[in-house]
Amino acid sequence: MKSTYTKILTVTILLTATSMVLAGGNHAENNATNEQTTSVVRPYRLSDGSVIIPKQTQRQLNIRTTRSVYGDYPKTVELAGKIIPDPNYGGKVQSMIAGRITPPPNGFPTPGESVHKGQLLAYITPDVGPKGMRSLAESRLKRLQALSDTVTRKTLEEAQAAVANEELRASVDGIISTTGIVSGQVVDARQTIFEITNADRFMVEAIAYDTFLLDNIQSANITEGDRQIPLKLLGTARNLREQALPITFVASEGGALPLAIGQAVRIFVQTKQTQQGYQVPASALVKDSANQSIIWVKESPIKYLARTVTILPLDGTSVVVNGLENGDIVVSQSASLVNQIR
Repeated sequence: MKSTYTKILTVTILLTATSMVLAGGNHAENNATNEQTTSVVRPYRLSDGSVIIPKQTQRQLNIRTTRSVYGDYPKTVELAGKIIPDPNYGGKVQSMIAGRITPPPNGFPTPGESVHKGQLLAYITPDVGPKGMRSLAESRLKRLQALSDTVTRKTLEEAQAAVANEELRASVDGIISTTGIVSGQVVDARQTIFEITNADRFMVEAIAYDTFLLDNIQSANITEGDRQIPLKLLGTARNLREQALPITFVASEGGALPLAIGQAVRIFVQTKQTQQGYQVPASALVKDSANQSIIWVKESPIKYLARTVTILPLDGTSVVVNGLENGDIVVSQSASLVNQIR
């Protein structure tokens, strides 16, 4: 009897110990699972393509979001163009005679230097023929000046012009854009010595292949970095140039622009027609592995989902897309970094 009682007690103790061990193991496993769920240590991608990004990582990646809004926006056409000088506020300085160029007392102006209208830029010493001919011309002028009472005024003026230096002066206020001369260089008549441009008076020339666009322009702008520069339509030429019609704009804002003559630009022309969709920053657009345009949408505080969208141009800094839902919170900054998470 005592032996049987001892065996039962031993089995009871073993079962109790086993239950405690199993309970402890399950409790530890549950704690680990809960800790993994509530504390993500690094970003990763799920099997459905969405990504999990901890709050700390979001701050490190400088992720910013914005809410999409559905609406009607101007139908926009993107045109290629370039910056051209305004002929009313720029000019060329050319030599009227052939001769040797020499600097004024303050030296030649250099590219980028500001000049004012009438400023002396250079001298041209006329070329009067073979070596020694200039001294003969100067001697002739002195003789004619001594006989000024007996020679005609025209003869005296011709003799003076033969030895006088031509003064090259700035034709407008502006900045020296190009110059390719050095002291002592021989130049030809009608050769361009300096070109002057006005940084406040640039024009934009666009090329349009659709003649319907000419009478359908509502507004236009170009984008330089994050800055939008609104444009004012000056006119459209009616003569084809390389099977296209040139359209001329001028910046509607005053002040110097961060642009250069000949610089290629993209012109966004807003027409009188409208298009529907969601306006989002252009920085929100990225490409997936299939080279489709996608936008990352925030589904929860740490979960982001990719949405495939179609794109319509708007103004260079923003685009109109379809494929979102009203009120979607989209990643507007660091979208390319989110797209790299694997």
